[in-house]
Amino acid sequence: MYLPLLSALIPAIVLLVYIYWQDRQSPEPVWQLIKATLLGVLSIPLSLCISSPLQAIGVVPEEMFTFGDAIRVAFLGAALPEELAKLFILWLVLRKNRFFDERMDGIVYAVCVSLGFAGLENVLYVIGDADWMGVALSRAIFAVPGHFCYGVLMGYFYSLAHFCPSKRPYYISMAIIAPIILHGIYDAILFIVRVTISEWLSVILMLIFTLFCFYLWKTASKAIKKHLPSRDAVV
Repeated sequence: MYLPLLSALIPAIVLLVYIYWQDRQSPEPVWQLIKATLLGVLSIPLSLCISSPLQAIGVVPEEMFTFGDAIRVAFLGAALPEELAKLFILWLVLRKNRFFDERMDGIVYAVCVSLGFAGLENVLYVIGDADWMGVALSRAIFAVPGHFCYGVLMGYFYSLAHFCPSKRPYYISMAIIAPIILHGIYDAILFIVRVTISEWLSVILMLIFTLFCFYLWKTASKAIKKHLPSRDAVV
């Protein structure tokens, strides 16, 4: 029981330490980051409050049989409700936060919220699975870093909206659109692999998926560098 739990939580903890280290020149209070992470956990039930009605009215299929089903589940059943829930929690965390005084802070808090979500999601996937080691390893390499990257992009644009009020509507829109698109593409590739019967297509899609994950990390790294007080940090 303890090993599966640790294997589920360690990837999120490592990335939390990583983003804290990136912000080391002007770090946020640890208690604020813990608060943001714990509140991020609440984005899971909140996202279900969005996805469940969509499934009930047939917008999101309960099972995937076609490529279209896979895309609808990826974007409308996962990416849209999850990222909307995270953005709402981020707003709660930052709306009266006196420590939100630098652009990098938006990224740090958004990552905490996103990894709070990812940590609990990982636990739910790993605990009780007979192949928990394989699930934990694959999610540590792909899923949890994916949520980290969505959080970085959300926080990047949220900070721009806060510090550039003249363009606030645009940046707030991008704070939700960018994570939804990236999250949706990530899930769509994996879900299409599940429904395809072509082995060659599966191989090609997994190659595209791997390249996409590298693109996600590179994009997140650039966003972090742009919001750092100085450009001398190594991402």
